[in-house]
Amino acid sequence: MENKRLYTPSRVKELLNAHGFSFTKALGQNFLIDGNVVRSIVQGAGITKEDRVLEIGPGIGTLTEELALTGKSVLAVELDEKLRPILQESLRPYDNVDIIYGDALKLDLKEEWEKRYGKDPVHVVANLPYYVTTPILGALFDLDLPLESLTVMVQKEVAKRMAASPGTKDYGALSLFIAFHSEASLVAKVPNTVFIPRPKVDSAVVYMKVKESPLNISKEKFSLIVKAAFSKRRKTLLNAFSSYGFPLDKNDVREILRKSGIEETRRAETLSLEDFLVLTINFPDDLI
Repeated sequence: MENKRLYTPSRVKELLNAHGFSFTKALGQNFLIDGNVVRSIVQGAGITKEDRVLEIGPGIGTLTEELALTGKSVLAVELDEKLRPILQESLRPYDNVDIIYGDALKLDLKEEWEKRYGKDPVHVVANLPYYVTTPILGALFDLDLPLESLTVMVQKEVAKRMAASPGTKDYGALSLFIAFHSEASLVAKVPNTVFIPRPKVDSAVVYMKVKESPLNISKEKFSLIVKAAFSKRRKTLLNAFSSYGFPLDKNDVREILRKSGIEETRRAETLSLEDFLVLTINFPDDLI
């Protein structure tokens, strides 16, 4: 029945009150109370009955329930032990949900996944607090698992940076970090009114289709080149690279840019992923 679904405000409040749950502000806990948003996230993730999902931060299980109804199975990772009794109650009807408690950044998620599902493809769905967005994405991209997609709800401004294109004000190091690993797109905007408690900012959902890492490109070196280029965003690439602290003088940098087919007067925000990959190849390896 619709009124029994976890995303209804009355059901959320009923669960929280019944278990005397108090929110932990440091964990960025905000629980969804809107069915349209819950469905749009799962639809945006493209989850089907053939898909197994890794969910980070199920909360009280609002999104988990929709994933369980739509997908093949859900492995949910929850940091807050206080939510254990609530999740035991809220997700009891779903035998295709498995919950583990702990820090997603410290757990061996590869081992946890493989002992349940072997080499089955991984589809990540998560509602991520701002303060852990980049660390968790980095950890997930580094997992030696058949990762196919990630769908995350994050602060709207962060989402815009994740999916930004070259030449826009939101384009930067985060955009390129995401582009290195995936093809990203914004799939939904989420107002702050659909959460308990209501956060101060709006959110957005980003879908990332994972792609093969560029061959023979060091991710660490790529990240360093990107960081150096954006270290002085308003300066030309020649000046940004020359003043970053690399063991290179201006003539060295000028030659690298020439070899890469990039004008020295350009700025970092105008360069595409492919431009940065070429720069990564042409900068010397002893920078890292």
